[in-house]
Amino acid sequence: MGTVAREINTVGVVGLGTMGAGIVEVFARNGLDVVAVEISEGALERGRANLSGSTDRAVAKGKLSAQDRDALHARVDFQVGLAALHSVDFVIEAVPEHLDLKQAIFAELDKVCPPHAILATNTSSLSVTEISVATHRPHQVIGVHFFNPAPVMKLVEIIRTVVTAPEVVADVEALCARLGKTDVTISDRAGFIANALLFGYLNHAVTMFENHYATREDIDVAMKQGCGLPMGPLALMDLIGLDTAYEILDTMYRRGGRDRRHAPAPLLKQMVTAGLLGRKTGRGFYTYTKQGSPVVVADELTPATGAHEAAARPIGTVGIVGSGTMATGIIEVFAKAGYEVLSVTRGAEKSAKVCESVKVSLNKAVVRGKLTEAERDAAIGRITWSTNLDHLADVDMVVEAVVEELTVKKALFASLDEICKPGTVLATTTSSLPVVECAMATHRPADVVGLHFFNPAQVMPLIEVVATIRTSAATLATADAVVSSLGKTAVDCADRAGFIVNALLFPYLNDAVKMLEASYATADDIDAAMKLGCGYPMGPFELLDVVGLDVSLAIQRELYLELREPGFSPAPLLEHLVTAGYLGRKTGRGFRDHTHR
Repeated sequence: MGTVAREINTVGVVGLGTMGAGIVEVFARNGLDVVAVEISEGALERGRANLSGSTDRAVAKGKLSAQDRDALHARVDFQVGLAALHSVDFVIEAVPEHLDLKQAIFAELDKVCPPHAILATNTSSLSVTEISVATHRPHQVIGVHFFNPAPVMKLVEIIRTVVTAPEVVADVEALCARLGKTDVTISDRAGFIANALLFGYLNHAVTMFENHYATREDIDVAMKQGCGLPMGPLALMDLIGLDTAYEILDTMYRRGGRDRRHAPAPLLKQMVTAGLLGRKTGRGFYTYTKQGSPVVVADELTPATGAHEAAARPIGTVGIVGSGTMATGIIEVFAKAGYEVLSVTRGAEKSAKVCESVKVSLNKAVVRGKLTEAERDAAIGRITWSTNLDHLADVDMVVEAVVEELTVKKALFASLDEICKPGTVLATTTSSLPVVECAMATHRPADVVGLHFFNPAQVMPLIEVVATIRTSAATLATADAVVSSLGKTAVDCADRAGFIVNALLFPYLNDAVKMLEASYATADDIDAAMKLGCGYPMGPFELLDVVGLDVSLAIQRELYLELREPGFSPAPLLEHLVTAGYLGRKTGRGFRDHTHR
């Protein structure tokens, strides 16, 4: 307590690949003298080129003046061999993720660096403790995990081992503050915070693609538009490098209790063996214009455009059953898109309430300049209000958005089967129940499809189109065409618990709860790690409180029941909070207290 941090003036960086050169830039930008070390003259030149390329781009974008760039370069001393680090205060290595290589470097640094020097590793998955024992000063060894690209990403994970001295932790925290970074200090555990949560999700996405559950494009679009993530999981794998991802997963699997979800997907190993490593080789899950390019080009897996249109049935009138938030949003979406809409609710009171909600929402759109008054009036004019299911006899499509209870939905589909004309598309908006159960409650399972809208339906651009093994090609084509006509993006997937988005999102949220439960990190640190380290719009605990802990628990239970994967079992802490009535923002308390905010 009360430790005063030492001033660190000269730093060393070992390994000048993308990551190492980025770390050099971060130090030099912030006024520190840097000794940048590589193994050979050729590697040193590549490192110099990495740094020049990055700083030249910053100048071109107006992020750095030419004068500041030149001053930055003047602070960097490029050298071959570790002997050049004889007088640094702090050294960090950023060499490939191989324990024996890192241990050999640390053993050498121990001999070369002055006795007071702090020795740091930028490892993202290896044991800092195992690296530290290669030295005679394990108390001065620490993990300092920067995120790629280091000059841009705000987060640094500081990893202390059981023997790291408190003053070393304080010195490194002060250094990170000087660099303008946000740090989270944690203990030495496989994957730390960000990678432990990120890579289980990425591996799950690879398995989804490997099993032909959905196309790579649909998986990536689903996570970007459904969760607001900056990149889809497969595109992110290509950016990270499939070999790097494989090493991280393999290390986490071996170090982290052999959780099957961290066992690298077989496809990942095959792609690495075949040299398909992502952007750096020009080919990974996607194909790129050339090595190192971010520009995707079409290949044999690129879906053909307009494959479905020919088989789509014409849809003019749409019935929407339900009176909740989702039903209200869906009524508005269809009416604005030009469809004749028939809203069916149970009772005149509910019908009046839904009508009022739709009008309030449309009026807001006019105030914001999203709709003209004429467009609002036309949309309202297309909606007919009813309390009688029999009025659905002549519609071309029915979308149900009633309560998420299978018995209720099955009873409704049995009624629709009797009422609706032949060829009517019957859609369920369920987010977690099996669509096939609804389909088999009818005598026309070929006409039943899932249309999973995201909340709020008026705003969210994504709809998951869910085909059961009985859904006909014409029904699927019709559903895709309708989604397109709504101005939304359709992603097609098979009928499996969670579809794409929830199946990838909720296990990640559940893992975050388990991490908190194990007292590994605080909710604030975990949220900061995912927002600043991975670019997520919200941290997992912020998101859980918004979604509702009861909703999250129900979805996680569905996933666990269907997949029987031990790692998917709901976190006990989540169950306890739900039992206690702490459901998130809607009750004023979840993982955080919202009553005084």
